[in-house]
Formats: sequence, C-alpha cells, structure tokens
Amino acid sequence: MERATIFVSGTVQGVGFRWWTRARALELGLVGFARNLPDGRVEVLAQGERADVERLEELLREKPSTMRRPGRVTTCTTQWGTPRSDLSGFVER
Repeated sequence: MERATIFVSGTVQGVGFRWWTRARALELGLVGFARNLPDGRVEVLAQGERADVERLEELLREKPSTMRRPGRVTTCTTQWGTPRSDLSGFVER
C-alpha cells in the first residue's frame, strides 16, 4: 500500500473535477478523498497499490485528457507518505 497527496492547480474548482477524480479513483480501487483548497487548487489524497495511485496521477496530469477530465490542469505536485489506516472509500470533500 502506498499513499500520495496530489495538489492539482489550474481551473479545477466548480467544473466537476472532484467528481471525475472520485470516479477514476474508485475504478482503480483506491481510497481517499478530493477536496477544494482555499487557494483554488484541489487536494487529492489517494491510497492503494502503487501502480494504481501512479495511474490516477497520470490521469490527473494527462494533456490532453483521454478520459474527458473536466477543467484545465496546469500543474500537479505529488507528495508520497505513509499509508493511513483511517481511510475507506473515496469521497468528495
């Protein structure tokens, strides 16, 4: 198990980005959340098998999006960390 926190910048609030991220994460079998930050970014915390977390990260970064990702992503910054035991499902916050 691996955990990544991905900070996504661009036009990612108010466009269905968190919903889309949740759908992709659930397809990959990940747990965690996606939430809006006050500075306009979206924080995505994803936990699961490393290959699946990396695939979600690729989908978030992808230009152009092959999965009809809403909004416009300019940058993603990923921080890897220790898995958490308190996560279940993948939710929008």
